[in-house]
Amino acid sequence: MGIENPNEWTAKINGLKKYTSDVLSLEKTKFFACSTMRTICRAGREDPRRVFHSLKVGFSLTLVTMLYLMEPLFEGIGQNAIWAVMTVVVVLEFTAGATLCKGLNRGLGTFLAGSLAFLIEYIAQETGRVYRAIFIGTAVFVIGAAATYMRFFPYIKKNYEYGVVIFLLTFNLITVSSYRVHNVLKIAHERFYTIAIGCGICLLMSLFIFPNWSGQDLHNSTVSKLQGLANSIEACVNEYFRNETIDEDKEKPLVEDPIYKGYKAVLDSKSNDETLALHASWEPPHSIRCYRLPWQQYVKLGNVLRHFGYTVVALHGCLQTQIQTPRSVRALFKDPCIRVAAEVTKALLELADSIKNHRQCSPEILSDHLHQALQDLDTALKSQPRLFLGSKATNAKTNMYAFAAATAREKSSQDHGASLSSVKTDTSALRKWKSQRVREHGKEAEKKMLRPTLSKISVMSLEFSEALPFAAFASLLVEAVARLDLVIEEVEELGRVANFREFNASNDQVVVICQKPEMGNAAPSKNNIPSHGSE
Repeated sequence: MGIENPNEWTAKINGLKKYTSDVLSLEKTKFFACSTMRTICRAGREDPRRVFHSLKVGFSLTLVTMLYLMEPLFEGIGQNAIWAVMTVVVVLEFTAGATLCKGLNRGLGTFLAGSLAFLIEYIAQETGRVYRAIFIGTAVFVIGAAATYMRFFPYIKKNYEYGVVIFLLTFNLITVSSYRVHNVLKIAHERFYTIAIGCGICLLMSLFIFPNWSGQDLHNSTVSKLQGLANSIEACVNEYFRNETIDEDKEKPLVEDPIYKGYKAVLDSKSNDETLALHASWEPPHSIRCYRLPWQQYVKLGNVLRHFGYTVVALHGCLQTQIQTPRSVRALFKDPCIRVAAEVTKALLELADSIKNHRQCSPEILSDHLHQALQDLDTALKSQPRLFLGSKATNAKTNMYAFAAATAREKSSQDHGASLSSVKTDTSALRKWKSQRVREHGKEAEKKMLRPTLSKISVMSLEFSEALPFAAFASLLVEAVARLDLVIEEVEELGRVANFREFNASNDQVVVICQKPEMGNAAPSKNNIPSHGSE
C-alpha cells in the first residue's frame, strides 16, 4: 500500500480539528441558551410579580414615547418630552411605596429648585452682566454646598436624599442656562410638565394596576422569617440526634443546607426591613380596615428575630465542631431535647400564623408542655453527673501528668543532644551539628504554626471532653427558649399596636404544620402538631 501525500494528512487533520471546534461551539451555544432560559424561567417562578412589573414598565415607556411619536403632543412639548421618558425609567420601582417615595421626592425637588432658580434670576436681572455672572456663580456655590451638607443629616438622608439630588440638578440646569438662554422660563415650564406627566404615569401604574405594596412584602417577610427559624431549629436538633454517622465526603455545601437557608434570611434582613418600612410609610392605607400598620414595629421584631437567629447559628455550629460527643451519650438526652425543640418550633409557627392572619397570638402559646420538657432535660442532665463532673479524676490527672512528662522528656533529650554534639570538633561531628541545626530551625518554624492535630489529642486526653460539646448544645437550646420570650413579647406588642383581632379559642383552631427538613436520613419531624389553642 502506497504512502499518502503528507498534504492530504494535514488537510484531514485540519478538517477534523475544524469539525471538532464546530461541534464544541454548537454545544457551548446550546448550553448557554438553555442556561439563560432556565435563569429567566426561575426568576419568574420565584415571584410572578416580576413579570407583571416588567410589563408595566414597558407599557409606561410606550405611553410616554407617544409625546414624541404623536405630532400634536410633540408640537406642544417639544424636545423636553425626553424628560418624561427619563422620569419613568428612574421613578417607576417594583413596589408602590418606592415609586411614591421617588416620585414625590422628584416632584418636590423640581418644584423647589425651579422656584429658587427663578428668584435668583429675578434678582440677577437688576444687576449688570458682570455682576450677574458673579451673583449666579456665588448662588450656585452656596446652594450646592448647603444642599450637599444637608444630605448628611440622618433624617434627610433617610427620607429625602433623592429629592435633594434632583433639587441640585434642576437648580443648576435652570440657573446656569438662564445666563445664556433668554426663554428659560418656557423651558422650565415644559420640563416641569413632562416630569409631572412621567410621575403621574408611574403613580397610576404603581397604585392601580396590579400594585405591589412594600408593607405587604414586609409583613410576609416577617412571617417567613419566623417559619424559617422554626424549621431550622427542628432540623438542627433532629440532625444532631440522628443515628447514622455523618459522612464528611457527602456533606452538602453550606448554601444548600436547609438549616442554613432557614436562618440566613433572618441574619441578612436588617437593610431590607428598614427599606421596606421606609417605603411602606409612604403608602396610603390599602387594607379593608383602611388604617396604617406600625411598620417600625415590624423592624423592632426583625431585630429581636436576628438575636434569636444567632442562637440558631450557634446550634448549627455544634453539628460541625471538631470534638463531638459520642452518639451513645447523646442518646441519653435525645427525647427531652427533641421535645424542647418541638415546643419551640410550635411556638414560632403559631406566632407566624398569628401575624399572617392579623390576629393576636394564643394566651397559651407557652404551655406546660415546654416547661415539662425543660424539667425532663434538667433531670436527665442531673442523672448523669459523671459525664460532666468527671468521676475518675485521678485517672484524668494521671493522663494530664503523663502527657506533660512525655513532652518534657522529649524537650530535654533534644537539648541534651544539641549540647553533646557541640563539643565535638571533628568533621563528622561538624556535619552532624549542621544537620541538627537545620532540624532545630525546622522545628522552631513548626512551633510558630498552629498544630491542630496535637491540640485535638491534648483536648481528647481530658476525661470530660466527650460530654463538653453536648453541654454547649444543651445550653444553647435552653438559651433559645429564653430568647423565645422576647420574641413573644414583640409579637404581642405588634398585635396591640396594629389592632389585630382578638384570639378566639372557638374560632381560631390553628393547626401548625412542621415541614420535614430535607436532610436525608434525618429523624422525622412531627407533622400536624396542633397549637395550644386547639387542644
